[in-house]
Amino acid sequence: MAIDHESRITLRPFKESDADDVLLWASDERVMQYMRLELCKSREQALNFIKNECIYPFQQSICLNDHSIGIVFVLPYPDAKFKADVGYAIGFNYWGQGVATKAVKILLSRVFQDFPDLVRLQANTRPDNIASQRLLEKVGFQREGLFRKGIYNKGNIEDFCIFSFLSTDEIPHAKG
Repeated sequence: MAIDHESRITLRPFKESDADDVLLWASDERVMQYMRLELCKSREQALNFIKNECIYPFQQSICLNDHSIGIVFVLPYPDAKFKADVGYAIGFNYWGQGVATKAVKILLSRVFQDFPDLVRLQANTRPDNIASQRLLEKVGFQREGLFRKGIYNKGNIEDFCIFSFLSTDEIPHAKG
């Protein structure tokens, strides 16, 4: 299914009414395997996720026609306002269609305005998550290296690749 993502993909705060949509993607092991979050196994867990986890300054729903199909977030470091982690996930049915690329471009088009002290965004991917690495490079992130045994994820200490985007880097157009 091809998506006209030019006009139909938006970012917005999560709403409690998103619980059923969130459950669709947050209960899918294929989607959540790369996230440090646990699977949502019920509508109640999805609702709790929205109420309790989506409270960060920038934790947005990736929407197609106002239905939540994923998440994009920026998590500033409390002790270092100049940097923040960025992450994203989308429902499996939307993989490979440019949806996450569009969402990250929208995020980049406004994140440095929303967080004026921010100089550095960084993203971590597992070495086997090639699609995410390609997405980050496509939107202008620079690969900085591999951190061996550098992240704790669901009971395991894992390697991760780190990418960065600076406030001085060229911000890609959200439409393209």
